[in-house]
Order: sequence, then C-alpha cells, then structure tokens
Amino acid sequence: MSSTANRVIKNTGYLYAKMGITVFVSLYTTRLILNSLGASDFGIFNIVGGAIAMLGFLNAAMASATQRFMSYSEGEGDKEKQKSIFNVSLILHLGISLVVGIVLFIAGYFFFNGILNIPADRIFAAKVVYGSLIVSTMFTVMTVPYDAAMNAHENMKYYAVVGILESFLKLAVAFACVYTTFDKLIVYGSLMACIPLITLTIMRIYCHRHYEECIIAPRIYWKKDLMKEMGTFAGWNFIVSISNVLTQNGLSVVLNSFWGTTLNAAQGVGNQLCGQLQTFSNTMLKAVNPVIAKSEGQNNRNLMLQVSLKSCKFSYLLVIFFSIPASIEMPYIMKVWLHNVPEWAVLFCQLQILRTIIEQLTISLGNAIAAHGLIKSYSKVSSLLNILPLFLTWLFFKLDFAPYWMYIAWISCWSIIGGVVKLYYCNKLCGLSYKEFFTAVFSPCLIITILTSLIGIIVCQLMNEGLLRLLLVCIGTSMTFVFMGWKVALTAEEKLVIMKLLDKIKFKKRYEKNYL
Repeated sequence: MSSTANRVIKNTGYLYAKMGITVFVSLYTTRLILNSLGASDFGIFNIVGGAIAMLGFLNAAMASATQRFMSYSEGEGDKEKQKSIFNVSLILHLGISLVVGIVLFIAGYFFFNGILNIPADRIFAAKVVYGSLIVSTMFTVMTVPYDAAMNAHENMKYYAVVGILESFLKLAVAFACVYTTFDKLIVYGSLMACIPLITLTIMRIYCHRHYEECIIAPRIYWKKDLMKEMGTFAGWNFIVSISNVLTQNGLSVVLNSFWGTTLNAAQGVGNQLCGQLQTFSNTMLKAVNPVIAKSEGQNNRNLMLQVSLKSCKFSYLLVIFFSIPASIEMPYIMKVWLHNVPEWAVLFCQLQILRTIIEQLTISLGNAIAAHGLIKSYSKVSSLLNILPLFLTWLFFKLDFAPYWMYIAWISCWSIIGGVVKLYYCNKLCGLSYKEFFTAVFSPCLIITILTSLIGIIVCQLMNEGLLRLLLVCIGTSMTFVFMGWKVALTAEEKLVIMKLLDKIKFKKRYEKNYL
C-alpha cells in the first residue's frame, strides 16, 4: 500500500470518526432549534445568515488561494516560502476582515430597509442576529492562514477533535434556546456567533505551537512578488466565489421575496439534511485535496490526475450510499425527524440531494485545475454559470412558476453544465483524457446508481410506509451498492488496497485479543 494511500486512509478515518458523532448531534440540534424557534424564526435566521454569507465571499476566495499555495509549497519542501505565504496571508486577511465587517455593517441598512421580507415585530431580533454574525464572520476570515497550515500538514486528527467540540457546543446552544425565557431567536443568534470564536482561538494556539511556518514576522517574511501572485490567484477565485455565494444565498432572498419566511424554513431544512449527507464526501475530500496540490508541487502530474479521478468516484459513491435510501424514504424521514414538516421541505430536500449527487462526479476536477494554477479562463466561465440560476429563478417566479423551479435552474447550470465545463478545462490545462474520465468515473457510477435506486424503489412500492420499510430499503440498497461497487467500480489495485487494509485490521484485533 503506497504512503499516499496510507495517509489518505488514516486522515479519512479520523474525519469519519468525527462525522459519526457530529452528524447525529447536528440533526438532533436542528430538530430542537426548529421546534424551539418555529418555522418563521428559523426562516429568519436562515435568511439573515444567508445575507452574511453573501457578502462574506472574499473569505472563500482567499482561503482557497492560501490553502493552494501552502500545500503546493509543502510539496516543494520550501519552509521559508511557507513562512512568507503565512505572513502575507495573515496581513491580507486582517485587512479583509476589517473591510468585510464595514461592508456588512453598511449592507445591513439596505437589508432591513426594503430587501428582506421580515415581520415587523421580528426586525429587532433579526438585527441582533445580524450584528452577532458580523463579528463571527470577521474572526472566521482571520483564521484562514491557520486553516491552510493545518491542511498543508494534513492534520485531520485535530480537525476531528475540534469538529466534535463544535457540534456539542451547538447542541448546548440548542438546549439553551429550549429552556431560555428570553427571545429565543436573539439567544440562538448570539450564542451561535460565539462558537467560532472559541474553536478558532484553539486553532490559532495549536498552530503556533506545532508548525514552524506559523510565525508572525511580516517585516522579515513579507514578499511583494508573492503577494502579487497570491493576489492574482485569489482575485480569480474571488470572482468565482462572489458569483457562487451571491447566487446560493441570493436564491434565499428571491425565495423570501416571492414566498415569505416559511419557504426559507423549508429551504433551511433541505440545506441542513443535504449538508449532513454531503459531509460523507467532504470528509474524504478534506483528506485528499492537500495531496492533489502537493503532487502538482512535486511535478507529479500523473499522480495528481489519478488522485483527482479517484476522489471524484469515491466522493460520488459515498454520497449515493446514503442519499439514495434517504431520497426514497424522505417523506417518512421528515415526519420522524421534525414532526412538523415545513411545506415543500420534502421536495426541496430531494432536489437538493440530486444537485449534490451530480456535482460529485466532477467535484475534484476543480481542485486539479486550481493546483495547476492557470485559472483565469475557467474562472470567467464558471462565474457566468454560477450567477445564471439567480436570474432564471427570478424569471420563473415572476411568471408564477412553482417554488421547485429554483432547484431546476440550479441543477441545470451548476451541476450539469458546470460539470462539463470542469471536465473541459481539466482536459485542456491538465491533460485529463475524456475517455479515462468516462471509464473510471462516469460509467461505473451511473450503473451503480441505476441498479441501487431500482432495488430501493421496488421495496418501497411493495410495502406500506413505516420503520420496517425504511430498514428494508436501507438493507436492499446497501447490499446492491456493495455488490455492484465491488464488481463495477473498484479497480484491481483498489481492491488490493482494501484487502490489505482489512487484513491489517484483522491482525490488529488478533494481537489485541492475544496480548492485551
């Protein structure tokens, strides 16, 4: 088993251990919050939080740039360059956090005077939540260099510990909302804004103690040329990020303007559930993405492409393993999970899951393009595609189309056309073969999806709704998935890695049984 595979498996294991705890805690937390706040206040928090994210786009752009440069230089083995990257990004993010805070403060006036459709008696509470989230966003921006350093070192064990801590802090906030006698929305917004301050402070302390490049000395390590290079890369990422976040959260504003806060609650529930399902793939990608950038930094283009293709395939398979039975049994899951299911929530969740599934097919190709570095042309096209669903959704709603047309526009532009664009530029810039992509990723994933879904639908049609049917759907789809995955999706090399891993686990268990 290669050292790269060992590293990825080990880091993925840490992250999945975290996920096993945080997924259930997060789902239970959402249920508590929805029942405590009610659909209207939950929708208000979702729309105000979306407004914050819509103007916090610069953070995502710089985060991607910093992580790419840190991982790339880690692959080169240049520690002095890493110190320069860290200090340059630290100064940039300090400035960005101040700018973002000012912009968000000014934007708040417009949000609460004509843009957001919020009941008059809840305006004050919404403003308190908005102000709390501004402070939280500023601190989040300032932590990007530390996050990038941890990614470059592939320290996923620390992420697991902090992630578990964060999920239990959110659960504590949910219980505080249930039992508080004050305004629940204000309490929820204020306490949620405190969580990033706690977790991010811990991250900073850890990085300064464990990583030699995390040293604050801008006078020594400041490099103008490096700032220009990082700024150019981040500038194009900025254009993609602003179009992405503007549309993603702008859709919430459009939905709110035409349909009110109740449908924002349905959208928020869909985002929560789909976000938990997507965690299964994001967990693996968190471990894989630094390897992609490092491989390019080592001038190993073949390894970079192979890792990208494998992460696309396994990311897709991880998502559909849980998404297919969840989509089929969504009405029953919603009833058990929430009791009071917001209108349109079931369909919104199913469409959101479909969007996520399709995007997994090419999810790592964007990271391969970023690792290559020449992203100008790709960024222009991606930005146009990102912004298109916002205008299409507004047009659909203006013509009295149903709310689900928002997701149809979203899926068409982002998932389908956006995936084709990624594939084209990965071929053009990195030399990825179309045939290799369809053979290694698309074909096996499509076959497994069709057969697994067919089994789940048949079971669903033969039985009445209930816990027994849910269990049989999960068992049927899981058995089909595992069988077809082994026969169709895995290469001989991948099967060998899995067999060696299983042998290693069995040996460890025998050792513990006999000697411990």
